[in-house]
Amino acid sequence: MSNKTPVIMEAIMKVGDLPFGLAVKPGTTLNFKTGDWRSALPVLDREKCSFCGFCYIYCPDGVYQDTGEKYYKPDLDYCKGCGVCAHECPKKCIQMVIQEV
Repeated sequence: MSNKTPVIMEAIMKVGDLPFGLAVKPGTTLNFKTGDWRSALPVLDREKCSFCGFCYIYCPDGVYQDTGEKYYKPDLDYCKGCGVCAHECPKKCIQMVIQEV
């Protein structure tokens, strides 16, 4: 192997070259605040919420947090407004509201 840094080598490696069972760290918006460019905002109806955790589980960026009050709350600094949480919610208590500029 050459003296390239591990980060560069990881980017150059092909999937077949990776050791069996290795999980490559996915990207996430938790490294970058996205709150100023989101086009839709998840708004929760707390009365309908059954605290099932689907929003927490299915959020691709893991922005939902347990509030300790029988509902999960998205950290809007990192939410990109994709709507996966609203789509997966079995009670349909999350509505994606378009934000005006």
